[in-house]
Parts: sequence; C-alpha cells; structure tokens
Amino acid sequence: MPRRTVGIVFAVAVVIWAVDLITKNLAAANLEGKEPVRILGGLVYLQLVRNPGAAFSMATGMTWVLALVAAAVVVAIVWLSRRLRSVGWAIGLGLVLSGALGNLTDRIFRAPGPLQGHVVDFISAFAPNGQGWAIFNIADSAICVGGVLIVLLSLLGKDYDGTSTRGKKDEKAETVGTSEAAGTSEDKA
Repeated sequence: MPRRTVGIVFAVAVVIWAVDLITKNLAAANLEGKEPVRILGGLVYLQLVRNPGAAFSMATGMTWVLALVAAAVVVAIVWLSRRLRSVGWAIGLGLVLSGALGNLTDRIFRAPGPLQGHVVDFISAFAPNGQGWAIFNIADSAICVGGVLIVLLSLLGKDYDGTSTRGKKDEKAETVGTSEAAGTSEDKA
C-alpha cells in the first residue's frame, strides 16, 4: 500500500502541476494588457495579474520568504508521503504538493528574478478585477481543495497512516466502560 499511496501523491501532483503551468503560460501569452474576458455568464473572468505576495496579496515584498516556505512544504510532503497509507490523504497531499510546486515554480523562474518571481494569477470569480473574490490560479485552487480534503478526513477520524482515530476512541471507550463495569461487579462481591 505505501508504494500505491506514494504513487497517488506524485501522480496527482504531476498532473495538476502540469495543468497549472500550461494554464499560466496560456494566460500570460493571451491575456497580457487585455480587458478581463467574461466566461460562464460572468461567473468567471479571466485576467492576468502578477502577484508578488501570497493569497489575497498578503506578504507583498516577501517573495523570497514565500518561496522558502513553499520549498519547505514540498520537502515535508515528500517526507510524509513515505508514511502514507490512506488514499484520501494521498490525494489531498498530492493537491497541496502540486499547488506549492506550481507557485514555487513561478517564484523561481518568472520575472523579476529567482526567488522574487511574481505568481501568475488569472481567475477572477464573480466579478472582474478581483472585486468578487481574490484573483487566483489552478495552484491556489489545488492547495485549497487539498487542504479542505485533509481537514475533512481529520474531522472524520481518518489518519494519514490508514488508521481511524474514531475506531481508537470507540475502543478506548469500550475498554473504559468494560473496566468500570468489572470494577462495579467486583465492588459488589
């Protein structure tokens, strides 16, 4: 199972990373200097924004720090992937890995220079110019979806190693209940 889950992490990461890179390159080539393109009846607008900061343009001017954080996330996920036994966690971590790699790639290889590159964002939901929601990209979406999946799995008691904390809690409750019941009958004797 470990090989399978590691394979899932990296397959998800490679596919989404490729989609992210392709869509960013298409956006940079076709949207530069143009008005936002309205699609899906105005549900989505495509427009090019080069973001030197993090989500919602936070930490602008700290691009090199964000690049180091992304690199640390990549290393941590690669290290953790060897211990994975859960397919759900593998998918979630693969999504987060792809997003971290996608934005790290921009920070390393895009202008103005290595570890200072601006991330290409091009999806504006509900209104142009980020008026309805912050402008984002596929990598950002992958990080959010992967994060939500991991939190959901955690809330459901599914651990990365394939065990269930819910089952552990039930077993512990049964053990405590059995011990208390045994103690009660011993007290009566």
